[in-house]
Amino acid sequence: MRLPDFKAVELAAERLRGFAVRTPMLTSDALDAQCGRRLVIKPECLQRTGSFKFRGAFNRLTQLTAKERGTGVVAWSSGNHAQGVALAARLLNIRARIVMPDDAPLIKTRNTRALGAEVIPYNRQTEDREAIARDLVSREGGVLVPSYDDPDIVAGQGTAGLELLQDSEPLDALLVCCSGGGLVAGCALAAEGLGVDTAVYSVEPESFNDHQRSLATGQRERVTPGASSLCDALLAPTPGELTFDVNRRLLAGGLSVTDDEVRTAMRVAFESLKLVVEPGGAVALAAVLSGRLPEHYHRVGVMLSGGNVDADLFATILAGRA
Repeated sequence: MRLPDFKAVELAAERLRGFAVRTPMLTSDALDAQCGRRLVIKPECLQRTGSFKFRGAFNRLTQLTAKERGTGVVAWSSGNHAQGVALAARLLNIRARIVMPDDAPLIKTRNTRALGAEVIPYNRQTEDREAIARDLVSREGGVLVPSYDDPDIVAGQGTAGLELLQDSEPLDALLVCCSGGGLVAGCALAAEGLGVDTAVYSVEPESFNDHQRSLATGQRERVTPGASSLCDALLAPTPGELTFDVNRRLLAGGLSVTDDEVRTAMRVAFESLKLVVEPGGAVALAAVLSGRLPEHYHRVGVMLSGGNVDADLFATILAGRA
C-alpha cells in the first residue's frame, strides 16, 4: 500500500484551497491558567460539515478519474466522514452512498442525507460495515472511500495539522484525537515535513485505546469486545494498517481519557471558548485538562476535531446530567 508523505499533504492543501475553511487559532488566558501551560486550539468543529473529515474526503474525490466519478463512491462512517464525503460528492457532482450505524447521532445522519448522500443503515453490534460496503460495490459498482486507511485521506486530514503548525507559535507538543489514526498520522507527517520540534500524541477514549497500546507493544492491538464509549466518532476496533505504519514511526506516544473527562472538556470548551464540541472532538482537550500529558511540555497544540453532537445530549452534558 502506498504510504502518504509530506509532499502529499502539501498537494492536498493546494487542492483544498478555496474549498476547506482555514480554521483559526484560538487561545484563552483562563485555560492557560487552569492547565499551567500555553494552549493553542485548532477548532475543526468550525470546518465545513462540522469536522476535519471534509479535508480528506475532498482530497480523495478530486483525484477520481472521469470514469470513477461516473460510478459514484461508497463509504462507511459513524457520521463525520459520511458528511465529509457527502459534501465533497455534492460539490463534484458524484453519487455517494454511505454505510452508517443505525445508532449514529441523529444530527450526523440527518446532515448526511441533507447533503444528498444515500444512507445505508447497519447494526454496529451484529454487522460488518466494511463488508456491507464492499458487497454494495461488487453488486452495483462504485469506488470505496475508506474513512482513514487511505493515503489521500491521510494527506487531506494532515492539512489541519499543517495549518496549525504554520499559523501558531512553536509548539512543544500537539494532541490529536485518534480512532483509525488518519488525522494524527497526517498531523505527524506535517510536523516531520516542516522540521518542527513538536511531539505529536494520539488521544483516545480509555476503553478504545488501541493506538496507545499498539504504540507500546509495536504491533496493532484490538479493542476488547463489547467496549463502549461516549465518543461515537472514535470507536475503531484497531489501528489502520497504513496509519499505524506512519504513527509507530512518528508519534511520541498515545494518551487516553475517561468519558467523564471528555464531558468536562466539552463543558470547558463551551464556557471558555464558546464552542460546541462533540465527545470525540474533545478528547485532546480532555487529555491536557486532566494532566495526562507530561509536565515538561509547556506550549501545547490541541485539535478540537469535530462539533457534531445532538442538541439533547449536549444540553444534558452541559447541565452535568450525563
